[in-house]
Amino acid sequence: MPLIWAAISAHGFGHAAQVVPVLNALGLLVPDLRVILRTAVPASFFKDRLLIPWERSPAQQDIGCIQNGPLKIDMEATWFEHEQFHATWSDRVQHEVAAMKTARPDVVLADTPYLALEAGKVAAIPTVALVSFTWDLVLSDYVAPPSIDRSALLSAIRRSYAHADVALRITPAPKIDVFQRIHDIGPIAEPASSACDQLATALTLAPGERTVLVGFGGIPLTSLPFANLEQLAGYRFLFDGPIVPDSTRFVSTHSLPFSFKTLMASVDVIMTKPGYGTIVEAIELQQPILYVRRYNFADEPPLVDYLHRYGRAVELSIEDFMNGRWEPALQQTLATPVPFLQTPSPTGAAEAATLIAQQFSKFGTCNTNRADSLHS
Repeated sequence: MPLIWAAISAHGFGHAAQVVPVLNALGLLVPDLRVILRTAVPASFFKDRLLIPWERSPAQQDIGCIQNGPLKIDMEATWFEHEQFHATWSDRVQHEVAAMKTARPDVVLADTPYLALEAGKVAAIPTVALVSFTWDLVLSDYVAPPSIDRSALLSAIRRSYAHADVALRITPAPKIDVFQRIHDIGPIAEPASSACDQLATALTLAPGERTVLVGFGGIPLTSLPFANLEQLAGYRFLFDGPIVPDSTRFVSTHSLPFSFKTLMASVDVIMTKPGYGTIVEAIELQQPILYVRRYNFADEPPLVDYLHRYGRAVELSIEDFMNGRWEPALQQTLATPVPFLQTPSPTGAAEAATLIAQQFSKFGTCNTNRADSLHS
C-alpha cells in the first residue's frame, strides 16, 4: 500500500491545517493511500479532518518560535532553543532516518520541518517541502544573543532545506530562495459552510446583536481585557480561551456545538492575528477580519497584503487590543465593503496533490525509495 510520511511543524496548528487538505486531495488520486503523521500536533486536530487512513508518530520536528501567547515572540529563548536543537543534530537526523527506513514510505512531505528533508535525503526517499515560509526566514529577522553563532545556525537550516527534491510554495508567501526547485501553487483553504441561523439560536442573540469570533490560532491567548469589553453593548464574543465567570458578552467556543471552522463561516467578524489558515479561509468566505499584527514574522507582510487586496480587513493596534478599545475598529470592519477583485480560487491542495501523486505512479507505489524520482 502506498505510504506518505508527513512531517508537520507543531508551532501552532497552521502547518497541519495546510497539510490536511493536501493529503485529502492526494487520497483521491492515490488508491489505498496511508499516511504517517510525524508531528507533535495532537491527534485530536486530525480527527474528523483527515479522511485517509492515518497513524500519528509523535516526535519533535523543529523549534519554530518560543512565544508568550500568540502575539509576543521571545527572541532570545527562540535562539537558545534552536541552539539546543542543533547541538544533537546528527543524532536527530539518524533517528529520523531509522524511523523512515522502518516505515518505508514512498514520499516524505514536510511542512516545514527541515529535519525531515535532510533525513529523507539520507534515507534515499523522495522529499517534498510544502511551504508558506521557512524557519530561516523567520529567524533572519531576530537578533541573536552574543553567545550564539547566528550565521552558522542559519546556514545549517538552509543546507537542510536545500536537500528537498522540490518545494511547493503556497500562495501567498514571501520570497523563498533556499530550495533548488520550487513550484508555485494556489491558496490552500477548506472553509466550512455557514450555520449563522443555528448559531444565533444557540446564543439567543438579541435583534441586531453582532457575533465576533476571537481566535488567535493554536498558541492560546489566555487573557483579555474583560472588564472593558463587558461594557461593549451589541456584541457577543466567542472566545477560544478561558472566560470570566458570569460574563454576559463572552461565550467559550468549546461550549458551542460547532467546529471552529463552522464558527468562522457563521460569525459577523473574525478577530485574529495574520496567520495563513484563518486569513485565507476568511478571504474565501468574504468574512470581515479585524487583525492584530506582530510585525516580526516572515509570512505576515504577504498575508496582510493579500488580505487587503482580496478581503475585508481592518487593523487593530496591539495597544488598543490589550486595552479593550475595540468598538471603533469593529464598526469600521463591519462597514468595509467586499473588494472588487475576484478572490483567487483555493486550488493549492489539488495542485500539490497532483504533483505529489506523480511520484507514487512512477514506480508503482511499491516503496521504491528512489531519491531521484522527483528529478525525472
